[in-house]
Amino acid sequence: MLTSFVQAVYLVAAVLFILSLAGLSAQTSARRGNVLGMIGMVLALAATVVLALQNSERSPLVTGILIALVFAIGASAGVWRARSVEMTQMPELIAILHSFVGLAAVLVGFNSYLTEEADVVHQVEVFLGVFIGAITFTGSVVAYLKLSAKMSSAPLMLPRRHALNLVGIVASLGLMVWFVAQNALVPLTVMTVIALLIGWHLVASIGGGDMPVVVSMLNSYSGWAAAAAGFMLGNDLLIVVGALVGSSGAILSYIMCRAMNRSFISVILGGFGSEGGKAAASDGEQGEHREVVAAEVADMLASARSVIITPGYGMAVAKAQYPVADLVAKLRASGVNVRFGVHPVAGRLPGHMNVLLAEAKVPYDVVLELDEINDDFAETDVVLVIGANDTVNPAALEDPSSPIAGMPVLEVWKSQQVIVFKRSMATGYAGVQNPLFFRENTAMLFGDAKDQVEQISQALASATVPV
Repeated sequence: MLTSFVQAVYLVAAVLFILSLAGLSAQTSARRGNVLGMIGMVLALAATVVLALQNSERSPLVTGILIALVFAIGASAGVWRARSVEMTQMPELIAILHSFVGLAAVLVGFNSYLTEEADVVHQVEVFLGVFIGAITFTGSVVAYLKLSAKMSSAPLMLPRRHALNLVGIVASLGLMVWFVAQNALVPLTVMTVIALLIGWHLVASIGGGDMPVVVSMLNSYSGWAAAAAGFMLGNDLLIVVGALVGSSGAILSYIMCRAMNRSFISVILGGFGSEGGKAAASDGEQGEHREVVAAEVADMLASARSVIITPGYGMAVAKAQYPVADLVAKLRASGVNVRFGVHPVAGRLPGHMNVLLAEAKVPYDVVLELDEINDDFAETDVVLVIGANDTVNPAALEDPSSPIAGMPVLEVWKSQQVIVFKRSMATGYAGVQNPLFFRENTAMLFGDAKDQVEQISQALASATVPV
């Protein structure tokens, strides 16, 4: 009776998770999606605790104390990180959380092998669960190190790197045959080491410009690792949730690859790692740039009728989203048509810029995607590029030899005037020089983006803004 009740709760939780994903597909319903997901997780955890108490070989009291202790440790760590993490640190935080899922799958696999009598099907489940989990673990650790600048974002270009990956996969398949035939610990252990190396190499071979896709891809891997753990534990909800996360992450990765004009297969195999980043970084400036100050930008905005703002990771670092939202409110109140153009991979996490703008209470209807806004730049008076670099680089369309060649970008240079907010003339995260900075209709506004936007807002107070 109790088992049937738990399964019914699992079913309700699974439905809530599906509704949560549906809600997260749009900004206007994202809050509802998060709430539904949290309710589903509470139900799933509660049902799992009840099931654990029923099936425990220890006394319910001892089991309950152990579960409460684990919950307390996990909840304390979660609350601490939630309160202390900056929005700019979200990509690396998500990457390291993915590594925990992978590590959990590895530990569950070894525990299942050591404690349960297994048939052939279960042996395959254990082997694949450990394989996927190990790749997810080290791949996520490398992603964390790259995103947190504790490791170079440049791709690791080992000789015959694809052959190395292929050898590792073929060797793992051979070890699986050995493992199933003899149910021995040695092939499982050797495969784990190989899978850890494959995961490390796959992500290390991917350049910084593709890290948003990597985060999404690792999200998919963590989902499949969770599903594999569900098979090993015989937990239907874990299988369903893992499949949901794995499939949604794969779909998002594919969509992002299309948005960047990248091959999905080549990215997940570490194939896009490019030497171009280092070369481009040493190219130096490609002409003379023009500088402006905040008061001059305020004058431009005061006489503008149409303004587009293209945010990037630099806006997140400077925490400039709040003064930007205030500036937008002032301009819109004066009759200026102000909109945002957000590139699919702006920042270092899918949807990073959208979250920042929503956090600052920017209206959803003025935040447009690349394909919605690109045709309007030619009719725009002023474009403010705040912290963006690679996503507004004309070399992607004009230079076939560029490492980002073919990537769709926001065509800001077609507007009447472009103002680029930057701290210096340094290249972006992909290490590629941006010829936009040296165009006649581009001016550079150097300094902290938050301070500069606040100065522009103050200068606008004394400027004559057309109504």
